[in-house]
Amino acid sequence: MITLFVIALAAIVGFEIISRVPAILHTPLMSGSNFIHGVVLIGAMIALGEAEGFWQTTLGFIAVVFGAANAVGGYVVTERMLEMFKPSDKKGK
Repeated sequence: MITLFVIALAAIVGFEIISRVPAILHTPLMSGSNFIHGVVLIGAMIALGEAEGFWQTTLGFIAVVFGAANAVGGYVVTERMLEMFKPSDKKGK
């Protein structure tokens, strides 16, 4: 019960904090979170390497897949956000 309370509280606090961040600061925040996702991915790979048995290996593999997807997705979002700040080329129009 306490774990569910902590997860719900973290989700509410995280939503409130992110929703109040100005748009100009989202790109630096995404870069920082990409770093954290990289650390999580390395931890998941270490856990997978130390896994013994079917369930530990399965959970480790899932953690690596989710960590990699999260890191790649963060870089894709950061790239798209950086594209928004580039000046548009209107020479042809």
